Amino acid sequence: MKIASYNINGINGRIANLLRWLEEAKPDVVCLQELKCEDQLFPERKLLEAGYHAIWQGQKSWNGVAILSGYGEIKETRRGLDGDPDDQHSRYIEAFINGVVIGCIYLPNGNPFPGPKFDYKLKWIERLSRHAKKLQSFKLPVALVGDYNIIPTGLDTYKPEKYVENALFRPEARSLFRALLKQGWTDAVRHLLPDERIYTFWDYLRNAYGRDAGLRLDHFLLDPILLKALRSVQVDRHVRGWEHSSDHAPVWITLSELTANDQ
Repeated sequence: MKIASYNINGINGRIANLLRWLEEAKPDVVCLQELKCEDQLFPERKLLEAGYHAIWQGQKSWNGVAILSGYGEIKETRRGLDGDPDDQHSRYIEAFINGVVIGCIYLPNGNPFPGPKFDYKLKWIERLSRHAKKLQSFKLPVALVGDYNIIPTGLDTYKPEKYVENALFRPEARSLFRALLKQGWTDAVRHLLPDERIYTFWDYLRNAYGRDAGLRLDHFLLDPILLKALRSVQVDRHVRGWEHSSDHAPVWITLSELTANDQ
């Protein structure tokens, strides 16, 4: 099973790039973030023609998440997180695909710090943590996949000192991320590549991609069942260099087939 995460940064404006990458990489499941389109404008037909069923939660101009599946129709299990009935942001959607629970995440950016956007980010992480703990109680294989907008460590940014006051790197957010891991989740990329400098995002400004001035913001958190099946990880960083690309690159993991003993 090949599961990917891709912050597409406007799905309709970059649909050609997305379809090109799908044909090239052939992932089984894709979690997309930053759709930036309303529900009725989601390009369902084009994705079906490419072999992918989809569920999505759009939002005009901002946010938006979707899950694509090459296995056929998707069983949606949740959209949104509990804990804030007034939260209208489209940031979480969840499905049960091929025996795995997959949560697609677009965690708030939180800038500028300090301020209400950062406060919202911290509360959102706490809500995610509560839901993640609930998912563990079901004893099913779970992957929490997406753009977390968190730089976990100094190894995950080209210049840590630049981000000291940035919401992506603030200790409050990083501490909550570590607390989430301590529930029993594993950062798949760091599990297989503990010491490598890996980026998934390069800003559009100052030739960041050309200089390899990047950040690692897109993560796969796996429960212990899926961790046993984890085989490989990769960032398709060349996609970031395509014309009219998103500022993120697709990231993917591969999992071996789960056995009864794994579960």
